[in-house]
Parts: sequence; C-alpha cells; structure tokens
Amino acid sequence: MTYNVLALQNLLFNPWFLILIVWSLVWKYIAMWKAGRNNQLGWYIVFAFIHTLGILEIIYILFFRKNMNKKVVVNEVINKKVRKRKK
Repeated sequence: MTYNVLALQNLLFNPWFLILIVWSLVWKYIAMWKAGRNNQLGWYIVFAFIHTLGILEIIYILFFRKNMNKKVVVNEVINKKVRKRKK
C-alpha cells in the first residue's frame, strides 16, 4: 500500500505530468467553448466525457467547427445587396 501512495505522489509532482494536464485542459476548454458557441451539443458532450490529451480537441478546432468568418462575409454581402435595392 505504501508503494502505491509513493508512486502516485511521484506522478502528481512530476513536472511533465503537470504540463500534460494543463495542455489537455486548455485545449479541452477551448474546444468546449467553441462547440457551445456553435450549438454543437454532440461535440460538447464528447469533449466533456472523452479525454484524449487535446488531440480530439485540436482536430475539432482545425477541421470540424463551423467557420464563423464565412457567416459574417455572407451577411455583409446580403446586407450590401439589400441596401442597393432600397436606393
């Protein structure tokens, strides 16, 4: 029993382990925030329960999240066309 406690203490105070935990949490919270803002409940639940050390979160941020910039550009084009018609 003493060996298990000592091994756990060594793991918790290992700087690489702490860096890995911080890395994972940062990516997880960024991905969860973006999924929540985009109303993607399925992705949000996946991030809440599956821990992949930031790998799945990075993949989501790079490839699967909705691109908000495209929406802004489309809205600007539509607004310009509407303004032209009113004149």
